[in-house]
Amino acid sequence: MKIHISGHHVEITEGIKQSIENKFAKISKHYPSIMALNSTITVETHQQKVEISTNYEGVNISVKASDKKLYAAIASAAKKLQVALARRKGMLSAKFNEKFIVEQSDQYQLAS
Repeated sequence: MKIHISGHHVEITEGIKQSIENKFAKISKHYPSIMALNSTITVETHQQKVEISTNYEGVNISVKASDKKLYAAIASAAKKLQVALARRKGMLSAKFNEKFIVEQSDQYQLAS
């Protein structure tokens, strides 16, 4: 899985890259069809914001997290992405398990 990291008003250090790659390595094991993650790190006054977006099974999934500490924001974004992917995976499996609805007709009556 390719991880694209960009930063606004922040320098992307090797430690930040390692943290992001370690957090999202678990996700790539559970969801091998994800080819790329786009992550944007933004620093504002007293806030570190992380936005992660990806394409999973034809649907764009995007999550945002913010915290005072950058590494906490990265961990929060990873958890949110995992929840969003699990929700989407559940929707896909539910389509295959649709039950047929049997309608009753008044046209036929049982003979007694």
